Amino acid sequence: MKVLAHRRLLALALAGSLLGACGLLPSSGDEEQVLDVWLMQYSAPDDFVDAVVRDFESRHEGVSVRVTVQEWGGIGEKVTEVLTSGEGPDVIEVGNTQVAQYVDLGGVKDLTAQVVALDGDDWIPGLAEAGKVYGHQYGIPYYAANRVVIHRTDFFEEAGITGPPADRQEWLAVTEALNGDGRQGIYLAGQNWYVLAGFLWDEGGDLAVESAGRWHGALDTDEARAAMEFYSELQALGNGPKNSDEATPNQDEVFAAGDVAQIIAPPGAAQAIIESNPTLEGRLGFFPVPGKETGTPGAVFTGGSNLIIPSATGEPVLAYEFVKLLTGDEWQTELARTMSYVPNRTTLTEAVEGDPGWTAMVEGARNGHSAPRSPRWGDVEADNPVKDFQTAVLTGADPVQAGKEASDALTALLGGYPRPSG
Repeated sequence: MKVLAHRRLLALALAGSLLGACGLLPSSGDEEQVLDVWLMQYSAPDDFVDAVVRDFESRHEGVSVRVTVQEWGGIGEKVTEVLTSGEGPDVIEVGNTQVAQYVDLGGVKDLTAQVVALDGDDWIPGLAEAGKVYGHQYGIPYYAANRVVIHRTDFFEEAGITGPPADRQEWLAVTEALNGDGRQGIYLAGQNWYVLAGFLWDEGGDLAVESAGRWHGALDTDEARAAMEFYSELQALGNGPKNSDEATPNQDEVFAAGDVAQIIAPPGAAQAIIESNPTLEGRLGFFPVPGKETGTPGAVFTGGSNLIIPSATGEPVLAYEFVKLLTGDEWQTELARTMSYVPNRTTLTEAVEGDPGWTAMVEGARNGHSAPRSPRWGDVEADNPVKDFQTAVLTGADPVQAGKEASDALTALLGGYPRPSG
């Protein structure tokens, strides 16, 4: 019995030393434990978040979870402030393009030692890589998604359109047929840079390129001009604003108003649309963004979120346990079914098979891409020259000059140096 007791004490001591080495020792004190969590707007519905919170609190007596839903606009500055000040939430949802930037600032907990316990071997490689910086895992994959075309099936039928367009040119023709008589063929905001990026990748270009460890903007290219030309043609077949993005006004709400035939959005947007306008139940369809070649889906931005834990958290154990619960099988399956997301792990793809939105998204994901992997890409998203380029061209500026100005701005933000002209 003494030997067993000794072994138990040794095991407890070892566990404590491991937690201390990983920075996961629990807080002390008798005050009520509150876990502060930041989640992003539109990532998950309120009832889903409420259910997760109830589940977590039922597993941790005396613990309250306080969830704050943040808007994407300006989130970079907010996260930067809390990471540098050491005062803020215990868990933060961040875009998968932002992890490297926040790690570069410091103040993000290294969770490499927890990957095995989080079943990291099954994570979708692209999402897992987005959370890995300098070979260490800082971001834990939350979900993945890419954009599809959400359309009104009744409008398509009225126009005699029997199936999704096979390529870009047919898409333009279909959209033109849908446009007019008080109806927008498509609602595409002028500054939807995610959509432009897909057209740019289709042309063989990119937003920025790396050379000798330095990043340069790449909008002063023939590929960028071709991508923007197609964007301009498509955008003109609706009344989308030329000087704002898809969030201003919110394109889901514009679509729900009833006179729009198509938008380009993650399939989960359909739920928000139907909640806003229940009469659209059963009238929404999905197809992948058409590509340049017949039968080949267009390139799309593969987005999604990771969860990070600030180093300064006062509740490291609870923060880790919350991340583990939210990224585990049960709630990943529920989130995928609710929002038509791609779950964070390959073992759960059957959870949403048969869902038309998810099927279109997975088809489009075959040509998925990510933003440039610069640690300073978050600076670009905070003050995005790509959007300025789009608005400039849509309002009549010379695309060559606008592309050069945007490329120079991208280069400055990414810490590169101007490329030689000529």
